Amino acid sequence: MRKGLLLTILTLLISHLLYAQLNREEFTRLESALGEGSFFSGHLTGFMLFDLDSQRVLYEKNSHQRFIPASTTKLLTLFSSLVVLGDSTQTLRYVTEGNTIKIWGSGDPSWKYKKMFQPDFREFLAPFDKIVFSDANMISSAFGYGWQWDDYFYDYSAERSSLPIYGNLVQVKKIGNAPTVSPPSFQPLVFPTTRTIRELERDFHTNKFYYNPNNFRAREEFIPFISSPELLTQLASEVTGKVWVYQPDSLPATHQEWRGAPLYPILKEMMLESDNFLAEQLMLMVSDRLFQRLDTERAIEYMLKTYLHDLPDTPQWVDGSGLSRHNLMTPRSMVTLFDKLYRIIPDRDLLDLLPTGGKSGTLKNSYVAEAPYIFAKTGTMSNNHSLAGLIRGKSGRYYCFAFMNSNYPWKASEVRREMEKVMGMLREMI
Repeated sequence: MRKGLLLTILTLLISHLLYAQLNREEFTRLESALGEGSFFSGHLTGFMLFDLDSQRVLYEKNSHQRFIPASTTKLLTLFSSLVVLGDSTQTLRYVTEGNTIKIWGSGDPSWKYKKMFQPDFREFLAPFDKIVFSDANMISSAFGYGWQWDDYFYDYSAERSSLPIYGNLVQVKKIGNAPTVSPPSFQPLVFPTTRTIRELERDFHTNKFYYNPNNFRAREEFIPFISSPELLTQLASEVTGKVWVYQPDSLPATHQEWRGAPLYPILKEMMLESDNFLAEQLMLMVSDRLFQRLDTERAIEYMLKTYLHDLPDTPQWVDGSGLSRHNLMTPRSMVTLFDKLYRIIPDRDLLDLLPTGGKSGTLKNSYVAEAPYIFAKTGTMSNNHSLAGLIRGKSGRYYCFAFMNSNYPWKASEVRREMEKVMGMLREMI
């Protein structure tokens, strides 16, 4: 009986080990698809396939090389948010004095932004006649290190701030040949122009907006405005019906906290839609929770020295969204990071948070199959495209992978198409 039990255990162990590797023919096919003479030999490509159960690397190609991760950087932000923030946002820190409340924003992006759950500012501020706002705890600049300056009028490059409202965006709708904008207080700042522009465009230095009545299309639904504490107090006064005053006082050591919104919907929107604004504000909230100041650089430094100290290659990580070209990460570190996420997030939630091939988010039109098999975060920037997450093989088992490309001279759509061929082939193997 004992021999039979030992034989069974040995058989299962051998079976498990065999399951966690590619045979010679499969390995050769992957080498051919990714190696010399392939589409991917014309630029820098890195790849790693990892068995989450056996903790074995099944295949790798240039997994030690550093790539610009673009929006796959949001996986770092997701991990940081989960381990530091808990289940809700840190909306405000405040002190009260009679009928006056002094508040310091903590980076919560929810207020009047898209369809996010709304912190109830009216109820929270109801007992007070005067609201004094300070941004003295905001250390990070409005734009991240290494962001492209000419992205300033695109919605994916909204400014960071301690207490944003409307996502620091103006919403644009076309009425006749002219734009109507929201919030309404921006409407007097919209002017016609004879310049050959097709969208509503903001002046670089001011919150003045211009459109050409002959060419106006309104395809850009949101345009960033230049945030400032003075503008915030104006907009907040309009929304709450209370008097807001700007006074840049330091945050006192003794104060109270208000958690205003659930965290999960913000994480999901960030991941599925690759929302840069949410990602940046999440890192500000991480910093606020750790240090009671909004300093993305310090929060990143803390995460790299603590929870992420064991990544195979220390990332060069500078922002929450991946907008910066200064971000650099290797495929094997990306896989190690994802393995950490896999260990702390329940399977159902993890799949819900990840864009799904042919079904949701940034992968809705890619990796289409009768049964979804790719669940991963995309990252795209000029000449750079990456994908990191889970692949479900024909066996039904999940494997982790990172597929990173840099310095290619083609359109990103061509690179995605060739990647899809590789991943489809890999799906059949595992």
